[in-house]
This record gives sequence, C-alpha cells and structure tokens, in this order.
Amino acid sequence: MLYKLQKDHRGVATVTLNRPELHNAFNDELILELISCFNQLDIDDSIRLVVLTGEGKSFCAGADLNWMKRMKNYSFEENVKDSQQLAQLFSVINRFAKPVIAKVNGSALGGGAGLLACCDYVIALDTVSIGFTEVRLGLVPAVISPFVIAKIGESHARASFISGSRFNAQKALAIGLVHQISSFDKVDEDLDVLINEFLLAAPSATKFAKKLIATVVEKKSPENARQFTCELIAQLRNSSEGQEGMNSLLEKRKANWL
Repeated sequence: MLYKLQKDHRGVATVTLNRPELHNAFNDELILELISCFNQLDIDDSIRLVVLTGEGKSFCAGADLNWMKRMKNYSFEENVKDSQQLAQLFSVINRFAKPVIAKVNGSALGGGAGLLACCDYVIALDTVSIGFTEVRLGLVPAVISPFVIAKIGESHARASFISGSRFNAQKALAIGLVHQISSFDKVDEDLDVLINEFLLAAPSATKFAKKLIATVVEKKSPENARQFTCELIAQLRNSSEGQEGMNSLLEKRKANWL
C-alpha cells in the first residue's frame, strides 16, 4: 500500500502518505487506496478522529510526474475520468463524518494543498511551503478549486491561483488554510493536545456538527437553512447524547462519553 494506517486506543486513526522518495505525490493507485481507506474509516464505529500526514520531508507534492506523463497522452474523455477519481478523493475527505486533522510535515503543493482545504483542522510546521502551483505548469487547480475557495475565499484564491506562488505557514494561517503553526520539536505534543480537545465532543454531535456546516453552506443563506437548523437542534436536544450533555452541565459533572 502507498499509505500507512495506525489506530490507537482512543479511536484515533493516523493515515500517513507513504511515498517519501516521491514527496508523497499522487498517482491513480494512491488516490484509489485513499478513497477506500477513508470510506472504511467512515463506517468504522471504533474510529472517532483521523489524522492525515505524510512520511518524510513532504506532506504531498501534488501529482506524480510519471502519472502526469501518462495524463499528457490521455484523450479528453480519459482525462475527465481520471480527474473524477481525484475529485472523488477530495469529496470523500471533505464529507467524512468524523473530524479530520491534517498534520502538515512539509511541502503541500497543488493537490497536496487541496487536501488541506478538505480537512477540518490543519496544524503545520513553521517551515512548510504551500502553493497552488498549477498555472506554472500551464494548468489550473480546477478539481480542488471548490474546496479551496470555500476555505480561503475568492480574494485569496485569485492571489494564489493566478500567480502560482508558494507561501509560508504564516501566510497560510492568515488566509485560513492553516489553523495552527507548530515547530518540529513540539508538533507532536501540540497535536496530542488538539486531539484531546476534539475528543471532548460527543461522537454523534461531532458528526451532526459537520453535517450542519455543510448543509448551511449549501443552502447559502440563513433563511434557506432555518427549517433544517431548527429541526436538527430539536432532534439533538431529544437524543440520548443531547440529554446526557445537558444533564451533565446542569448536574456539574462530566458527560458519560468522557
């Protein structure tokens, strides 16, 4: 396999892209393996959170050059089919029911930077280099654009997509692509603190929170989302977890999922 999967007693799964000699670049095999991996983790009730990272010096350098060589000779129809697989990967991660934290250990370029936009939280080393560099290859970040624009907005997408320039972790933090910056000697400690924060949330409530955000964004306005949001909070207030959460607050005790 082109990735490594580890699980711990807390229900935390770590997915590590494992092509360090190729900077963990995408090819069609890795894409299909990751789609299968995330689909399996999504239905695994023992998993509460996923960490996505890379082996070696890079997080993900975008497209594998050998894969690009093959693409170059694809017909229009073959290129569409090939792109659909990559789009499926981003959709699977973006719609993943449980929290996904990206630990950015090195460069994230092109599709690798697109992965960050699909994760719920991104912690990056202070030395990373990030960029949507496709225009410098005569291409555009088309497949990842819906996810990236949703994360950083039109203004920053214009600045980064059109120039293709790389930027550092501080810039990524400023535009909303990264949430936290850490150092090499502290990142594992910071990540563990972060994971424990996420695990304080009730498992089902976490899933509904992600569904809530996605649905409100799709409906585009508070008015269109009103019925959905009102029905959802009513459903959760009547649920066993909702009842337990409210009772624990009122009774000044820890909830039973802690």
